[in-house]
Amino acid sequence: MIKFPLSILIVLLCNAAVDALADIGPAGCTGSEEPVLQVLGSGGPIADDGRASTGYLVWIDGRSRFLIDAGGGIFLRFGEAGARFSDLNHIAISHFHTDHSTDLVALLKSGYFSNRTRKLPVSGPAEGGDYPGTGDYLGRLLDKDHGAYAYLNGYLDGSAGLVKLEPIEVDPALTKASRVYHDPDADIEIFALGVPHGPVPALAYRIRVGRRSIVFSGDQNGSSDAFIDFARGADILVMHMPVPENISGVGRNLHAPPSVIGKIAAETGTHKLLLSHFMARSLDNGEENLQQIRSRFSGTVVSAVDLDCVEF
Repeated sequence: MIKFPLSILIVLLCNAAVDALADIGPAGCTGSEEPVLQVLGSGGPIADDGRASTGYLVWIDGRSRFLIDAGGGIFLRFGEAGARFSDLNHIAISHFHTDHSTDLVALLKSGYFSNRTRKLPVSGPAEGGDYPGTGDYLGRLLDKDHGAYAYLNGYLDGSAGLVKLEPIEVDPALTKASRVYHDPDADIEIFALGVPHGPVPALAYRIRVGRRSIVFSGDQNGSSDAFIDFARGADILVMHMPVPENISGVGRNLHAPPSVIGKIAAETGTHKLLLSHFMARSLDNGEENLQQIRSRFSGTVVSAVDLDCVEF
């Protein structure tokens, strides 16, 4: 009989428990043989909407393969969904506002207790203005000398029992999409494209699984013609609606109002529009905002709720 030191035995038992708990999740996501989008967080940056901030999972063959954004609260939702850190193939961050990225480090800490050994790519925007690029962002969190969470610095080089993160930076100024992930055996690709979000470097993502595709608009003001082509023909278009129709000033520079969302959805020819990233100010006049969209887009419109599962 092999005898393990107590410390190693505890870790082995913890890993087994984590994997066992991860099998418990909403059947609509883990039980489907089709690709599934799961909303982890459908809220915004203010704790006034009863939702986690932005985050999404794409499930393939019942496994949590792709995480898009990691806003506050998605750490809890990730566990509630039955997702496993060891199953992730890619993490895609749209931009470095807190409501899209702040729970990334919490998720990384939880990954210490997983049985993962393979590297983990993390894509995001290159630096611009007051915002770091993806590699620098990870360094500011994890650097062994100056990182806020230096005790997790093994994620930068794969040491101390942690898996190595592989940062992939995309220049938001490029008008042509950049491929950030490719699995030819599974016929899956992920592309990123810069979108206008005021002074903030930001990306949209398109995930193609065989003949099906889903587009995440990210936060944007809706002024990019390149995004229309990028999102054209998507089975699901996820767009964010944190502002009401009458928004102006800074809010309008950052976000598209409902009428522009409807116009974009119509021009892309998407089959289904999933609205998310709500704030109290866009929920207060929810029906009026939805009418602005439906008067311009004749397809299916769905309002996201945390932990929703949608096949595509």
